[in-house]
Amino acid sequence: MMQETHNVIGITEETSGNELLQTAREQVQGYGADVERGFVESVTPLGEGADDGFRVETDAESYRVSRVVLATGFADKRPDPPLPPTGRGLHYCLLCDAFMFVDEPVYVMGAGEAGAHVAMILLNFTDDVDLLTRGEDPSWSDETATMLEYHPVDVVTAEITGMNKSDDGWLESFEFEDGQVRAYSGGFPMYGSDYHDEVVEGLDIERTEDGSVAVDDHGQTSVDGVYAVGDLTPGYSQIPVAMGEGAIAGITIHKELRAFPRSLEEFETEGSVTDADVPALSAELATTAVEHDGHAHSPDDPDTK
Repeated sequence: MMQETHNVIGITEETSGNELLQTAREQVQGYGADVERGFVESVTPLGEGADDGFRVETDAESYRVSRVVLATGFADKRPDPPLPPTGRGLHYCLLCDAFMFVDEPVYVMGAGEAGAHVAMILLNFTDDVDLLTRGEDPSWSDETATMLEYHPVDVVTAEITGMNKSDDGWLESFEFEDGQVRAYSGGFPMYGSDYHDEVVEGLDIERTEDGSVAVDDHGQTSVDGVYAVGDLTPGYSQIPVAMGEGAIAGITIHKELRAFPRSLEEFETEGSVTDADVPALSAELATTAVEHDGHAHSPDDPDTK
């Protein structure tokens, strides 16, 4: 879990990942949502279309739901040790953390295309970039090899044998099998990632070439009624991006499930909307809304007392 939160407007840098999640849980609960902890083992459509619903099985409970939003993300592949602590010299998000290393010595680990290109991108922030292949034969293309020759990136082929840290745990340097000791303030391993896709595979959802879940502009997957957002989908792996995608999917689902306005076809089967039909909220949700601090006549509003 991240130690600090970067690039999220309105969230201070010192906010940890755990603190951000706890605040999010409290906020959604304040709007009437239930937060259930458990590992989802399967999602099964209950019919041919989304309106038939889904059965969600966890390691503890079984739920019947109207729609499903997948936000399971991925896990970055960790390189072999020795390694500095995550967030103190070991970083995975270039977009999040590159600014930390302006004018600092940095490394990139990897022997593939991604590692080579990230090393060259880091030259936008610092003039001291090493690409550590750790004894692996490079798999990047001839074109990329030529590009590296024209960029001031040092390619270090020797394996890492040791590491030195400061008293606060931050990386100071790596030791290499050829006797070199090279100083770094931090860096980025580029070994790919593994999608948390067990549920995706069970639903036979369409994927992109890189393994992410294919979605439309509203987050809808190839399975009607199943949405996907965040790092599980194509695009930038950023908290505000995931939050925006979640909002879009949520609004889309709300429009699909809300009772009104009724269509002309629904009038033929259900008739006109009566006073008894509105509002289309459960008593529990209506009570939660009225008691919420953001309600038009909140109990905490001194003008209503």
